[in-house]
Parts: sequence; C-alpha cells; structure tokens
Amino acid sequence: MRLNQMLFVTLRETPAEAEIPSHQLLLRGGYIRRIGSGIYAYMPLMWRVLQKVSKIVREEMNAKGAQECLLPQLQPSQLWQESGRWDTYTKAEGIMFSLTDRGDRELGLGPTHEEIITTIARETIRSYRQLPLNLYQIQTKFRDEIRPRFGLMRGREFIMKDAYSFHTDEESLKQTYQEMDRAYRNIMTRCGLEFRPVDADSGAIGGSGSQEFMILAEAGEDEILYTEDGKYAANTEKAISLPPDVEESPFNSYEKIATPDTDTIAKLTEILKCSPTVVVKNVLYEVIYDSGMTVLALINIRGDRDVNETKLTNELTKLAPQYKAKTIISLTVPDPTAQKKWAAKSLPLGYVAPDLEDNYISVDKNVAQKFLRLVDRTVVDLKNFVTGANQVGYHVVGANWGENFTLPELQVDIQEAKAGDRSVGDPNQTLISARGIEAGHIFQLGTKYSEAMGANFTNEQGKTEPLWMGCYGIGVSRLAQAAVEQSYDQDGIIWPVAIAPYHVVVIVPNIADTEKMAAGEKLYKEFKQAGVEVLLDDRKERAGVKFKDSELVGIPYRVVTGRSLEEGKVEVVKRATKESQDIAIESVVEIIKGWIEEES
Repeated sequence: MRLNQMLFVTLRETPAEAEIPSHQLLLRGGYIRRIGSGIYAYMPLMWRVLQKVSKIVREEMNAKGAQECLLPQLQPSQLWQESGRWDTYTKAEGIMFSLTDRGDRELGLGPTHEEIITTIARETIRSYRQLPLNLYQIQTKFRDEIRPRFGLMRGREFIMKDAYSFHTDEESLKQTYQEMDRAYRNIMTRCGLEFRPVDADSGAIGGSGSQEFMILAEAGEDEILYTEDGKYAANTEKAISLPPDVEESPFNSYEKIATPDTDTIAKLTEILKCSPTVVVKNVLYEVIYDSGMTVLALINIRGDRDVNETKLTNELTKLAPQYKAKTIISLTVPDPTAQKKWAAKSLPLGYVAPDLEDNYISVDKNVAQKFLRLVDRTVVDLKNFVTGANQVGYHVVGANWGENFTLPELQVDIQEAKAGDRSVGDPNQTLISARGIEAGHIFQLGTKYSEAMGANFTNEQGKTEPLWMGCYGIGVSRLAQAAVEQSYDQDGIIWPVAIAPYHVVVIVPNIADTEKMAAGEKLYKEFKQAGVEVLLDDRKERAGVKFKDSELVGIPYRVVTGRSLEEGKVEVVKRATKESQDIAIESVVEIIKGWIEEES
C-alpha cells in the first residue's frame, strides 16, 4: 500500500481522553478514532491488525473442530428471562443495552450469546449422536459500561470471539475445555504475547469452573497472584491462600475494656499492643436481592484480612432462594443514609461484636428481621481474641467461640488473598503479584442454561437429559490493544510481527530524488512479489516526519533508500531493537522475508 493513497493521519499531541499508553498510541498512530463514549472506529491499519488476530483465532478454533457461525446481535428479552439473567444484566449489573421495538417487544443488544445458542441447541439437537458439538462466532458485542475507558480495553462496542460447546456428560465437557485451553495458549503464543492462564471467578456467566488468559502489562485492570514454580495462578477475585500465622494473644481472660477512638484496626492494635491476627473484625453489608428483599449480612473476619466481595457475592447468591430471589441487585457497606432505612437504633460502628442483636433491624416486610451471619475461616480457630463490645468506645479481649460468642454456622472462605501469602497447594511457595489484561475466558457452564431453557437430548438408553455446556470467549479488539500495552517505547508501538498491520515500510526520504524513488518503487514491487506485506512511504513529507511516523505506528522493519544507496545498499532498521544495518539492495527482500518467517 502506498501511504500517499492511504487514509493515514497521525497526531503529535496525546489526546486528553487517553489515560494509558496503548490508548494514547493507537489514537496518535491513527489506528482508531473516537466516535463517542466507549465507541471507536477501526481505521485501515487497525482493521488489518484485527483481521490478523481473527485469522489466528479462526485457524486455532477450526483446528479443534469448532464450526463458525454468526448469531444475531438483537436478542429477544424472553430468552434471557428464561435463563433468569434479564434482570441481572439490565438492572443488577446494568450492562445490557435494552430497547423496545414498534411492536412493544423488549430486545437487548447482545453482550454475550448463551441464551441464543442454547435456543438453537434445544431446537436442533435431539440425540447423543450429534454430540459433542462446538460452535463459534466472531461478532460485535455491546455492553453499557458504567465508565468506558482505556480505548478498546473497556468500550461499549467491541469485537469478540465466543464459542459454545454441547456434550452428553461432564467428562466430554472437560475434554473440550482442555482443548480450548490449548487453543487459547496457541492463540496467545502465535500473537507474540506474554501471558498467564489463571483460575477465575465465573461471574454472571456462571458455571462450575473457569480460567482467564491474562496478558501481562503494568496497566492491566486485574491483579493476579501466582507462585514462582508456576503451579498456581489466579485472579485476586478467585485466589485462595494461607494467611500469615496467628500471633499469640496477650490476653488470657475475658474482659471488657475502654478503647476510646479506636474505630480502626490500626488504632485498636496500637492501644492494646496486640497483633491484628488476634482481632475478630465484624463487617456489616447491606444486600439487596432481586426479590426486593434487603438483608443485613454480618461478616466475622480476622483483623489483618479484607473481605473479598466477589467471593462474598457468590456465597450470598447461593443463599438467594431462602429470600425468594435468584440474584443480588447490590452489595454495599451501608453509610449513615442507608442505615436510616432499616436501623431501629444507632449502630455501634467500629465497635460491633459478633453477637450484634437482631433488634437493631426495624420491622419492615422488605427487610429480613435477622442478621445473616457468616464467619470467615480465618477466625474459626482463634483463641482469646479481641473484638467489639457493641458499645462505642469499648472492646472485649480474651474472647472465645463457644464461651463468649456463638460461632456462626455459615463458615466460608471470603478473605482476600494477598501477595506474600503462602500457597494453599504448597506452603513453601509464596504468592507473587502481577498486573494483567483479561483477553480470554473459558467456562465450564455445566447444565445451568440447558436446564433453565429446556435444552435436552436423548441418551443411548433413550432417556432425556439436559445438555452439558461450555463457553469460551476471547476479546479480539481487546487483545490487539493489549499487545500494544505490553510492547511499546517512548517513540511508539512495537507490534509483534504476527499481528503487525504491515511487515515492512519502505521510506524514500526525498521523493524528488529520482534514483532513490526508483529504488523505493523497485523494492516495493519486489516485497509484494515475495508475499511480504509492505508500505511505501511516498508522501511529500520531510524524512524526519516519515521516520517518526514509522516508529509511532510500529511497523517491524524499516527500509530506507538513503545515502548508502550509492554503495548499492539500503538502511534496514528493526523496530523492536532499533538495530540498524546496511544491506545490499539485491539481498534485502530475501533477508527480511526470512526474519519475518522466523518471528511469525
């Protein structure tokens, strides 16, 4: 492609909206253009990158026997109501764009396609002989993000590959799940990315297990924890760990003591001269279920640990049926304004004990009349611990479960794992923290959707059973930007060769010099004939502008018909290392083609 004929506009200044390097560089390099909040146009260079990523994804999916299809973006609300996710996506999480057509039918713009594919399965799959089956698409998705940011990382419209598999049993599902794991590893590797697969929370998608594929980058929104031996890695939302050992309590007998101005763990432990590991912290949460019921959850956890709200949400969702609900609308630590809606009297905040009485809750048919009490496993075995006294300015010390307080029946793991904690699998390994960008996520859905939507098959014995399902997503546009976030320098993007928009840019510093222009035209033609994707910078611009643009957009190899042409050579610069060398003009095409093949 000749740059003189291409829609190619670069920016010298960084747009104010761009917060992270990859977003800044894609805007400055003319790869994307902002159309609205979280909405971007893919310009010619970016579209080539996305096509290359999509090609790699297709090849790896096809190699695993998956079949490509294309599903509708407009989805009828009744399908989502069948699965029980309509309120979750339009109200609780609020990420689905919903609309009403002229016939007053509710529709949603697809953020994901489990309901659509399950509908197709229940109408087309009848027998075990049709299974297993894996269908995928590369499609535009829509999500009404609360705060669209970081360009293509968190947009309201994006390109995604999603696949859905159907099986006769769990064993077959696990086999395909492992195949998709290998396919995703191949995709990331072929795209030239440094990545790490990690255990993950399944979120609103659901299912028994899931794994994320994190592209390692400092600007990543997710924190991951892993062990140096590579045997454990997880998103912090999912991570488990062994916390530091409990220190010995300095208190041997139960006593209520004055502790003024100690509404934080740090202040309390300083006054009492004790470790936060012997403190039972009591955290109150307001839970609102989709049934309209408000529940007050009292969490007991060790003083040096924090509540992992994703884990807590999962535990509370399991309890939804007892409140005639399916899911949670909101989970918050109630501020004074929120407390006024249900508190019968002022709460001793900062001094709450595990036995806070239920009469703090006012009588209201929409508010559960008893605290939902959950205890984190970090405090189950604590002896002679410190905790609140249900009186402002006072704590109790030397307390024990079974003697001074009743241990809640619901014992759960809701602590947030941290870097430096010991690994559960091998206590000799400590957890290390890194930042990552989630580019892929695979799920074992089980029978969640098939049971809800009546997608069944007939087994070998003629019995009707629900289909087992898997789901496998990869963000094509997110992956492309993540590649930039992982690889750039002060001058611009450094694309991995496999997904670079072009492999080579031939720069003619002065197009008025007929000899140098002729050499550039000759190389341009020879690169194309050799199957090398090439740009010819034949613009009426200064040489310095052309060099800066080539570095900004990140083309892997730059060939310059400059001064060395007098010796029958051209200057070749590798973008990744900025290594420069003069190569004979008759050999340069073959040499660069070899480099490309080695790196692709």
